[in-house]
Amino acid sequence: LLDSASARTLAETFEALADPNRLRLISALFGQELCVCDLAAVLGMSQSAVSHQLRYLRALRLVRSRKDGRVVYYNLDDDHIRDLFQRGLEHIHH
Repeated sequence: LLDSASARTLAETFEALADPNRLRLISALFGQELCVCDLAAVLGMSQSAVSHQLRYLRALRLVRSRKDGRVVYYNLDDDHIRDLFQRGLEHIHH
């Protein structure tokens, strides 16, 4: 049986993945590191909206950031996130 703290954290992760814009962000970051301005251009969203979503995803450790001068680059936090995303895609296409 899953303990309460783990259940809550897992639910928060799935809640984060339940938003189409956040899933699109994750898909954009699937194979590459991008800055907020590039993500905004690719997704057709404002930089403010992208930053807001990235802040949420970073708090849940789904994405990580790296600063290079004044530019902050984002990437998926680890291969577990890639695997979770890929398995979800496989499931809906099965």
